[in-house]
Amino acid sequence: MGKSVFVLGALALLVQPALASPVGTWEIEMRDSRYSVEMCGDGTQLCGTLIWLGNGADNEENLPYLNTLLIDHAAQTGPQEWKGDLHIYGQTAGGTITQVSEDEIVLEGCVVFVVCKTYRMYRYQE
Repeated sequence: MGKSVFVLGALALLVQPALASPVGTWEIEMRDSRYSVEMCGDGTQLCGTLIWLGNGADNEENLPYLNTLLIDHAAQTGPQEWKGDLHIYGQTAGGTITQVSEDEIVLEGCVVFVVCKTYRMYRYQE
């Protein structure tokens, strides 16, 4: 009996409940930009468009990127995980997008597998 309880407990840890959809408005951790995230392509890909700049980021250098894709048709690779191109203010990086909770997404992008950055986005509620 003890062995089967252990196995059931281990299986319960592996089976995690599905999170709510990543579709919605998200704000980057620095609180200077917001993104509209939606399912795109065949309905399993993830796209994210820069829709708002503020708190100092709304400057001449960044304004050309308004209404452009940050997350560009990233393919789903697992539950709440997508891989694809991230376009960050004129730079393109291969990236992983992971929804870690109902209200948090982590973006990890690397250029030539050498220069890597991680950003956190939080669901924005008006």
